Amino acid sequence: MNKETSLIRRCSRIELLVLDVDGVLTDGRIVYSDSGEELKAFHVRDGSGLKLWTSLGKHAGIITGRRSPIVERRARELDIAHVIQGANDKKAALVKMLGDVGVAAEKTCAIGDDIVDLPMLRACGLAIAVADACAEAKEDAHYVTTAPGGRGAVREAIELILRAQGRWQGIVAQHRQ
Repeated sequence: MNKETSLIRRCSRIELLVLDVDGVLTDGRIVYSDSGEELKAFHVRDGSGLKLWTSLGKHAGIITGRRSPIVERRARELDIAHVIQGANDKKAALVKMLGDVGVAAEKTCAIGDDIVDLPMLRACGLAIAVADACAEAKEDAHYVTTAPGGRGAVREAIELILRAQGRWQGIVAQHRQ
């Protein structure tokens, strides 16, 4: 089986999308206001892709090593029901999330950007690294996006999976009516 066939096969099974935050849903920068408030910027197309994903009855989750009220807010906006913050062990967090959602690891896609994401990437059926991920994340990934983190990489991954599942063209056709 060639690499492209293997990627399509992996994508065809995905029911749960698990995302890191800093460097995946954001560009990795952490900005503080003068009052000490943490600021994050999210890409609108990542958000619209996640809305499409969940509208199809698929699951989405966030596993992040940091804690931020902004992550909870963004998850609520996007109907992401499964959020684990402050995860020192991302593999253990993933295993917990799989149990909570009731989805097998081989039906799960994880998207990461750094070495702390490696255990999570290596424990799922489809590992995706963003374009500006560290070398080790790219080495362990089944797919590396062309878009960097926080700049549409999540949307790219969603399109890749939904195209492999034969669902993307139907979504596009609906929006062209």
